[in-house]
Amino acid sequence: MFIVRNQYSMEKLKRSVYILLFVCLGICIIYFSREFLIPLILAGVLAMLFIRFCNKLEQKGISRRISGLIAVVLLLVGISIIVFLLTWQLGDLTENIEEMKQHTLSLFQQLKEWVDSSLGISSKQQDKLIQQQGEGAAGAGNLLTGFITGSLGILVNSVLVMVYLYLLLYYRTRIKNFILKLVPSENDENAKRIIQQSTKVSQKYISGLALMIVMLWVMYGIGFTLVGVENAIFFAVLCGILEIVPFVGNITGTSITVLAVVAQGGQSDKIIAVIIVYLIVQFLQTYLMEPLVVGDQVNINPLFTIMVLVVGELIWGVAGMVLAIPLLGIVKIICDNIPDLQPYGYLIGTDKKQKTGIIEKLKKKYKK
Repeated sequence: MFIVRNQYSMEKLKRSVYILLFVCLGICIIYFSREFLIPLILAGVLAMLFIRFCNKLEQKGISRRISGLIAVVLLLVGISIIVFLLTWQLGDLTENIEEMKQHTLSLFQQLKEWVDSSLGISSKQQDKLIQQQGEGAAGAGNLLTGFITGSLGILVNSVLVMVYLYLLLYYRTRIKNFILKLVPSENDENAKRIIQQSTKVSQKYISGLALMIVMLWVMYGIGFTLVGVENAIFFAVLCGILEIVPFVGNITGTSITVLAVVAQGGQSDKIIAVIIVYLIVQFLQTYLMEPLVVGDQVNINPLFTIMVLVVGELIWGVAGMVLAIPLLGIVKIICDNIPDLQPYGYLIGTDKKQKTGIIEKLKKKYKK
């Protein structure tokens, strides 16, 4: 009896070691192949969002080629609307750049005077230190080259995402059948359930996030306008878009808005008002919008949410932070449906009862 129990423990230990080695190998692969995988994975997550839409179009007699093309066009229209809103307000923002520059220079001069009086470093010494830093930094030509290279990289990746999105929607049945052919026939139902649940989680998370961003645009727009922030729509749209990066995005957007208010010559009462708007919006988002609109669709506990965001940023940068939560949600579904991996699914999950988003509630009422 002892020997059997000991052998069973050794088997579990070996299995855990193999899983750990597999995870380490997977992290190495996705790190060194990030330039190839980021556009492909992003297109895959977006394809899951449009699968139900394409299925409905095809049920009405529209061919798969056309349905995939319509999905890509809708995505491009949505991106174009966001770019239009930003550039429209950015045009007004550039008109105030000279005034903002004067306020910034005035603040910089006040800072230099404070350093002189508090630390005893004269203005000439400060200018000399700044000049030395400028000489050690890269030249303007290198900065321009880096900007052009980065812009071209973003453009190429954007085109790749659209191409991948269309092809993944077009070949989605073949990809599904390929996955089913990889598993034994007795596990077909389990594999189909994993595919269906993974697709559903991505759809609910992304659609709920998109709706929440629109609501944030409205709330930030109203709040910043009432406070008197110049180009309030621009900063509202910016804060909403940055919400796609959890935790970090909303703080970054508000920080940029506060800095802009300072550069515009805003007094301390206006800065405090912007911070109050941010706190009110965050309160409404955390306790009202997220439970109603998004719900606990991914069902991951906060510890692993933060951990996966940190790991995602280390491996893939900002793209890793954007994709981390939906990808971990898919990993949890796989773990929950495979007996050997269920302890890991339990570890990263939560005991809270899953909440239903407002979209799902409206659908259920409509069906009734």
